[in-house]
Amino acid sequence: MDYAEIDELWVFGYGSLMWRPGFNFVEKAAAKCLGYKRKFCIKSVVYRGTAENPGLVLGLDKGGNTHGMAFKIANDERAQVLEYLRDRELVTSVYSEQIQAIEIEGHGVVQGLVYVAIQDHKQYIGGLSLAEQAEIIAFSNGQAGAGFDYLYSTCQSLRALNIFDPELAELEDRVKKLIEA
Repeated sequence: MDYAEIDELWVFGYGSLMWRPGFNFVEKAAAKCLGYKRKFCIKSVVYRGTAENPGLVLGLDKGGNTHGMAFKIANDERAQVLEYLRDRELVTSVYSEQIQAIEIEGHGVVQGLVYVAIQDHKQYIGGLSLAEQAEIIAFSNGQAGAGFDYLYSTCQSLRALNIFDPELAELEDRVKKLIEA
């Protein structure tokens, strides 16, 4: 699908897309995805872990709202950006590419591209305690680096946007204590 019916295509980032989008964009703005909550609910067997030692990465899960960053894609680069995002985000088919309501600072509510966790996928692992999440994140490593780098970079991006996510802040503290121990 090329989303030709959408005049201005915005992509919503809630994890690594915030701090490493990897594609060209014409504008970025703070945004909120409506109806979905950012959670460490995906076993990473490529980017932040391996099949033998899975890591943990973020997914959008039903319920709540998630603050992040939206990126406006130039129409003449849409096909290239979509190909890049699909190669990156759909590598193990644990996310569903969807058009959802996102509220973008200075633009109001628009229909934007988001990647949502698929709950019945074998890599979906919702319901872990913060202690369990911290243990996995602190000691996992994959093709894109260490799990704790992913967490810290996400938290740093949220702080730069003046967004406080209490669950991620507590998780960051727990992971730091495990690494320092």
